[in-house]
Amino acid sequence: MTEYLWVTCTPDWVVPSTALRGGTDMDGAPIFVGRALHEGGWIPAKVIPDKSVAYVSYGGAEHAKQECQVLCEQHFEWVPSSDGNVPPDAVSSGTSGGEILYIGRVYHSDSVTVGKVQPSHGVCYIPFDGNEVASTNYEVLVLKT
Repeated sequence: MTEYLWVTCTPDWVVPSTALRGGTDMDGAPIFVGRALHEGGWIPAKVIPDKSVAYVSYGGAEHAKQECQVLCEQHFEWVPSSDGNVPPDAVSSGTSGGEILYIGRVYHSDSVTVGKVQPSHGVCYIPFDGNEVASTNYEVLVLKT
């Protein structure tokens, strides 16, 4: 299994200069690729340092997290995908119920938002406006080899 460089966010929400930017929030705030502990496992997260918060989607809702890790640059690229498919070398960030979760992102409501690809559900879920939003079309983060 590939090891990735995850760095714990500092209490004042300063992210490393090598943190991987994953998108932009509706108000223009940068979103970084991250993960946070939720329900006993690491879940992909959108990290918004300007708002001092990270969000995960789980169980139909968006959950705010005050502690998280950010992914730092290692030659990644975003690859278009859909319907629960993940390309080779897709970046995983943890599991849910024993299923590997992958980092994805979706263009939604004037934002580019990081979320989790859950292959068995056939979608990428993003945390957005208090909800867990599903999309069958998304991009998957892939480690370039």
